[in-house]
Amino acid sequence: MILVSACLLGINCKYNGDNNKDLKVLEYLKDKEFIIVCPEQLGGMSTPRDPSEIIRLDGDAVINGETSVITNKRLDVTRKFKLGANETLKIAKLYNCTEAILKEGSPSCGSNYIYDGSFTGKKRDGIGVTTSLLKHNGIKVISEKEI
Repeated sequence: MILVSACLLGINCKYNGDNNKDLKVLEYLKDKEFIIVCPEQLGGMSTPRDPSEIIRLDGDAVINGETSVITNKRLDVTRKFKLGANETLKIAKLYNCTEAILKEGSPSCGSNYIYDGSFTGKKRDGIGVTTSLLKHNGIKVISEKEI
């Protein structure tokens, strides 16, 4: 069973109320069993919502309590990101997911890069909060760009 970011399947759960529909992901999944998730919604965040970024470090550091996730209005949403990651992990375990396809660049789902916390569009190497938790629990995480 594969865990998949809902936005990649055309569900309007992205921070701005839109989606990241990816035809390559849809084609890849057409003969596979999968479960859809949006970690940020599972953490209690609304759609639309203010954009969020991880400060200085990445999702591993958020999970370890070493940094925070904040919105562009400087509201600390770390607790919601951690809750969303934990709820996503519960779903992954419930359905025996061994792999996940998550949205690259997201502060929850990024698996190769995330935004740098400056809200200027600059990217850096790193992983999101949910990706970190899934990887630490033995679930292989890739992005839509790796399909």
